[in-house]
Amino acid sequence: MEIRLLHVADCPSVALLTERLSGLLEGRQDVEIESLEVDDDDRAAALGMTGSPTILINGVDPFGEPRRAPSVSCRLYRDEDGRVSGVPSSAMLRNALELDRCS
Repeated sequence: MEIRLLHVADCPSVALLTERLSGLLEGRQDVEIESLEVDDDDRAAALGMTGSPTILINGVDPFGEPRRAPSVSCRLYRDEDGRVSGVPSSAMLRNALELDRCS
């Protein structure tokens, strides 16, 4: 499994996202994580970044919305209870990781 984290410089949400992913992926030998800093809209479009941070699992944004435009702005995620956060909840990440393993 390949995970790509796309983010802007000094994104305050990257540390929490990295922490959550590390906890969920502990002991997994089959996962490669790449972190890429994106600094302009053209590169965001080329990489599939729709706000910082964007998570791609094997090239797919599991939290993507169909009409979301490429962006180097902050990205917000809505959790299971409708609360807004700069990163997906641990449960949302776990579900996305499990769905990818099943496909």
